[in-house]
Amino acid sequence: MTYLRTFAPWIVYAVIPSQHWQWSAVIALVIALAGIAQQIRAGQRWDALIIDIGSAVFFTALTVLALTDPDTALHPYMPAISSGVLALIAGVSLLVRVPFTLPIAKQTTPQEFWDQPMFIRTAYILTSVWTASFAIGCIALTALAHSSSGLRTTVQVLAFVVPVVFTLRYVAHIRAKAKLLGQPAA
Repeated sequence: MTYLRTFAPWIVYAVIPSQHWQWSAVIALVIALAGIAQQIRAGQRWDALIIDIGSAVFFTALTVLALTDPDTALHPYMPAISSGVLALIAGVSLLVRVPFTLPIAKQTTPQEFWDQPMFIRTAYILTSVWTASFAIGCIALTALAHSSSGLRTTVQVLAFVVPVVFTLRYVAHIRAKAKLLGQPAA
């Protein structure tokens, strides 16, 4: 699944215990940079890498912070900040009219569907759901900043799982709807 590749740095960062946050930042940065390199080698355009580039920028800054000030007062808020950054990146992709889910969907969808209104609308809906999930995760993680790391990890994981499940179900719904209407489904 392309979404797993796209969000791999964030998932790794979320599941490594917070007492090892310096290492999780470094590992996430390496994964983000490797993902960008792999996508560029595969011929992916820069506009299709908005999450990947945003990930690299965030994890670069986080790595610098984690290694230079490991006891920063921001540490308990880093899960919230990471979800907030994802919400910001996803929201910006909507504002610049390149919803981040659109290039991801194009990687597995035949080109003849790319300009269809249903395909484009689906990308906007999916990106909106991802953005909302990250924003809600940010708010919840801010409130839970000083609670158990297990609870924070659960919320971080849910901020990814909920939109993944929605994406799978919504795409299946759209395909079924297109089939019912006699339209080709992407």
